[in-house]
Amino acid sequence: MLHEFHIDLGDQERLALVLEASAGQYDPIALLEGEREAHRRLYSNLDAEQRAIYQQLRAAGVLG
Repeated sequence: MLHEFHIDLGDQERLALVLEASAGQYDPIALLEGEREAHRRLYSNLDAEQRAIYQQLRAAGVLG
């Protein structure tokens, strides 16, 4: 699935301001690891019915 998107000058300016305000605290690797951990926790204690629904949604491409 391919999605087209456009970033205009306003988006670039907002991104620059956000990165400047973070003062070097922006760590994309740590953010990605945190997202993976959150995903793992969210789906780690599913019962059998919930797990089956989760697998159906993944197979249908609804969940990544």
